[in-house]
Amino acid sequence: MSYMLIDLNQVLISNLMQHLKMITKSHEMSEDLIRHMAINTIRSNVKQFKSKYPNVILCCDNKKYWRKDYFPFYKSQRKVDREASGLDWSMIFDTLNRLRDEMKTHFPYKVLDVDGAEADDVIAVLTARLAPSSNVLILSSDKDFGQLQKYPNVTQYAPILKKSIKIDDPKTLIREHVLKGDRGDGIPNFLSPDDTFVKGERQKVLNSKKLQERVSQDAETFCTTDIMLRGFKRNQTLVDFDYIPYDIRTRVVETFEEAKPANKEKMLNYFIDKGLKVMIESISDF
Repeated sequence: MSYMLIDLNQVLISNLMQHLKMITKSHEMSEDLIRHMAINTIRSNVKQFKSKYPNVILCCDNKKYWRKDYFPFYKSQRKVDREASGLDWSMIFDTLNRLRDEMKTHFPYKVLDVDGAEADDVIAVLTARLAPSSNVLILSSDKDFGQLQKYPNVTQYAPILKKSIKIDDPKTLIREHVLKGDRGDGIPNFLSPDDTFVKGERQKVLNSKKLQERVSQDAETFCTTDIMLRGFKRNQTLVDFDYIPYDIRTRVVETFEEAKPANKEKMLNYFIDKGLKVMIESISDF
């Protein structure tokens, strides 16, 4: 079997941002417009890849996620950036959440919204489970998924860039990621304090030569203080998918096994109810 794992919010929001100027100039941002654009984005991607990856799984971000409990500063800057954008993000997310629930009931795909998990967790756990015996396509521009190419039969495609993402050395990629942290997610490098970005401070310098040496070393070898080792383990827990908590992994697998796709008749009735004429005409794409 072959599977298409769609990083739902990442794919939909990146597409929305790409078309933002066109939307604001010619249309008023609305629930109907967001729904139409979101469903059309799913349609076009499914149409492009379904012949090779017919089992489509929509992977969602839960409203709560374990990384925020573990590391309170996780993604804290994103809220500030969104407030400064001038967009009504409450309406956008309310619409996307409503659409997610509608798709659970009416779409012919498994829609996985797992308590405490992000789409990253869902995709990582399913890839590890499915890839040894199945082809897996990850639809997302998120660079974090590069580490999953350590498994066989895994391909990543970035819809917004219209290209595949190929990682030659996934193990080195994730080790560098742990050492460097992830500014976009509010995670400083392993030498810097938890609240570095929240306070607007500079990270401690991470020497590039030492970085390359440390990639192949055990953390206990180069972490000469408890603070350094704590920073390394903090980042390892946050960015290395091998460290997703056991209870989250269990929930993902259970949700996957229990999820039941709807049939296309329900999808057709949904399109009629929502006045989605273009989707009715293109229902064979789904």
